[in-house]
Amino acid sequence: MEDEISKIVIRAAAVSLWYGAKRALSDVTMEIREKCVTAFIGPSGCGKSTFLRLFNRMNDLIEGVRITGSVTIDGTDIYRDSLDVVDLRRKVGMIFQKSNPFPKSVYENVAYGPRIQGIKRKSDLDAIVERCLRQSALWDEVKDGLYHSALGLSGGQQQRLCIARALAVKPEILLMDEPASALDPLSTAKIEELIYTLKTDYTIVIVTHNMQQASRVSDYTAFFYMGELVEYDKTPVMFTSPKLKRTEDYITGRFG
Repeated sequence: MEDEISKIVIRAAAVSLWYGAKRALSDVTMEIREKCVTAFIGPSGCGKSTFLRLFNRMNDLIEGVRITGSVTIDGTDIYRDSLDVVDLRRKVGMIFQKSNPFPKSVYENVAYGPRIQGIKRKSDLDAIVERCLRQSALWDEVKDGLYHSALGLSGGQQQRLCIARALAVKPEILLMDEPASALDPLSTAKIEELIYTLKTDYTIVIVTHNMQQASRVSDYTAFFYMGELVEYDKTPVMFTSPKLKRTEDYITGRFG
């Protein structure tokens, strides 16, 4: 397979995390490859979203969080004191479960990040907005309403707009926390199609409660249970011949 030769971008080594006294992750070690889709599966509360949020330090925003172990991206320790967290979050974009467009026009949602970065010329912003809306498979649906409120879009369109907004600041990694869980089947299919095309240019890590979705969109799958990484392998292996009975039981619906 092509991903055999892709380099490792994210390395987590013996990562544990506590919310106050509650341990949410226990000694998780994992390597994530470039320009592949890696899916995290497991029952609710098993630590998969917590682990995802380590990669752009979103857990920093929660009071009482304590982390041990190490997380590196492209060889850089992202938890070192001198790290610029704003720069990290530009490099590592995040798409949340519930779409959260700004109460601005479609155009301004996408142009917002580049403006903050100092891009002012309208022709440059126009080009970025069009490129990102095309990349997120939304351009044809919104090109005649660029200056209409983003809040008027459907749920699926809003989620693709949030993806376009993330792409506008040129990330290298996209984190997606159950990006289609609130969407209808047609919108979900569009998001899945989009994930498949985006992996040509981006490393994507997705949390999903939908096993079929994980099997359709990902190259690698990690199964979490009660804060532990139980098993991690290529997706076809995980879904057809997992090494552990606990993985097989979860994937076949015997528990969870």
